[in-house]
Amino acid sequence: MELRFVLRFENVGMRYGIGPEILRDISFSLAPGSFHFLTGSSGAGKTTLLKLMYLALRPTRGLVHLFDKDISVTPREELPALRRQIGVVFQDFRLIDHMTAVENVAMPLRVNGGRHIEIDNHVRELLGWVGLGERLDARPSTLSGGQQ
Repeated sequence: MELRFVLRFENVGMRYGIGPEILRDISFSLAPGSFHFLTGSSGAGKTTLLKLMYLALRPTRGLVHLFDKDISVTPREELPALRRQIGVVFQDFRLIDHMTAVENVAMPLRVNGGRHIEIDNHVRELLGWVGLGERLDARPSTLSGGQQ
């Protein structure tokens, strides 16, 4: 069976404690291989939405499906395995100083048990796409903020 959506939100709402609802009636789906941008003004709920997407939070209402699994009924102990199937690039980079660009990008894939040669080829291709093909062996301290 082919996966139709990597991620699907259905009428998701989120509030912190007894405060107001930060996100209300959010519905969307992301297809495999698709590419998306999340923009909005400060305080619009972008960070909360991202945390819901990478399973750092569970919604207060609505349904979140990741790889066709309903997160609301997924036991907490199964969440780390699901998280390892997605990639998140944090705004503060979280790069390891003594590792090269290739090694930093490849690390999550290696931790997840991927084959070394396939990972290396894939990472080099990805870094080429974002204009870092000439900086594969550069350490984070030698990269500009934008390159990081």
